[in-house]
Amino acid sequence: MSEAVPVLDDLRRESEELDQLVEGLSEKRWALPTPADGWTVAHQIAHLAWTDRAALTAVTDGDAFGRLVEEALAAPESFVDDGADEGAALPPGELLSRWRAGRDALLEALKGAPRGTRFPWYGPPMSATSMATARLMETWAHGQDVADALGVVRVPTDRLRHVAHIGVRARDFSFGVRELPAPEAAFRVELRLPGGELWVSGPEGADQRVTGPALDFCLLVTQRAHRDDLAVRAEGADAERWLGIAQAFAGPPGPGRPAKESGQLP
Repeated sequence: MSEAVPVLDDLRRESEELDQLVEGLSEKRWALPTPADGWTVAHQIAHLAWTDRAALTAVTDGDAFGRLVEEALAAPESFVDDGADEGAALPPGELLSRWRAGRDALLEALKGAPRGTRFPWYGPPMSATSMATARLMETWAHGQDVADALGVVRVPTDRLRHVAHIGVRARDFSFGVRELPAPEAAFRVELRLPGGELWVSGPEGADQRVTGPALDFCLLVTQRAHRDDLAVRAEGADAERWLGIAQAFAGPPGPGRPAKESGQLP
C-alpha cells in the first residue's frame, strides 16, 4: 500500500469541501468571475479536473504523460489556460461529474502505488505522497478562489499543514525561478495551525525565521493574498526576501494579488 494514505485522506476531505461549495450552483453562479484574471468558478473546477487527469496519466501511463509534456512544451504560455477554457465550456453538471470521476480515480491510483515509486511530472519526478500533497495544495488554493467569488468565508482546517509543507519545500524554487541565488542556510518556520498546534520546520535558533498563522502563510505562498494583508512576519534579510517572492506552485512567478485598499490585516 502507498505511503501516501494519510495525505490522501486529507486530499479527499479537501475535495469534498470544495465540492459542497459548487454543488447545486446555478449556471449564472458557475460563470461568476474569480480573483484569477479571466477565470470563472467553472474555470477553477475545470483546471482541477484537467490537472487531476494529467496526474492520473502520470501515475498510470508514463508514455502517455510524455505526450502531454510535449503538448505543454509546444504551448508553454497557454496550455494551462487552454485546458481550463475547454472544461469551463462544458455544462456545469458534466464538468462536476468529470472532476469527481477524475479525482476519485487519481486517489485510488495513488493509494495503490507501490512504496518508493516516483512518477513523471512537469517538473522533477514525484512520489505518491508528493503528488497527493501537490494536489491538496492546488485544491485548497483554487477552492479559495471559488470561495472568494461566491462570497464565502471558509473555516480553515489543520489540513493547511500540507500546504505549509509544500510552501517551505518550494523555498529554493521561488528564488531559482526568478534567477536569484537561494540562501544556503535553513530557515526556521513556526506557524500556528487553526486547531492551535504549532507547526514547525527548520532548526531551532536559526538566524532566518518566519512566524505567523498557518492560514496567512498558505495564502501567501499560494499567492491568494498580498503580504501586506497577512500576519506573517520575517526575521532576517533572507527570510524577508523570501516572503516577497514565495510560491508553492510550479511554473513562472504569478502576478499575485493586490493589497486591500485599507491596508488593514483581516
